[in-house]
Amino acid sequence: MKLLRVENDRYFFQLDRDERPLFEFLLRLYPLVPSAHQALSKSSANLDENQRLLDESLAEQRKENKRHVEQLLADAGRFKETEAAVEINLTAGEIEWVLQVLNDVRVGNWILLGSPEEHPKFDPNAGNAAYVLTMGLASDFQMDLLMAIKHNA
Repeated sequence: MKLLRVENDRYFFQLDRDERPLFEFLLRLYPLVPSAHQALSKSSANLDENQRLLDESLAEQRKENKRHVEQLLADAGRFKETEAAVEINLTAGEIEWVLQVLNDVRVGNWILLGSPEEHPKFDPNAGNAAYVLTMGLASDFQMDLLMAIKHNA
């Protein structure tokens, strides 16, 4: 993913033809972080009730984000085919939202790896290759988006 230009509040990126399906695949994985992963502090008063409220709020937010993912990917005007690549445009607010979705996918894969303290050793026979690769891809797209924002700041 490469930043091409910024016009007003809209960022135009170029995705190589093989990057678009990867980008779409990652967004469609959302959500991956389990609801139970977001727990309140045990010292909180009314812990059960507050946890229930948090879980409901997170479920609603995930549902809304999933709907936005599908809308983004179905928006024909969002993607423009060129001879060599695909151009996608996003507002600054949409970039922030996509970063959150990609972060959920990245952290979700880390959780699926067992939340290791250090980078997991890549061992294709250990059954973790898909998680490691997906986590890395999400991180790469996040970095590209963050660099675009930084470049335009």
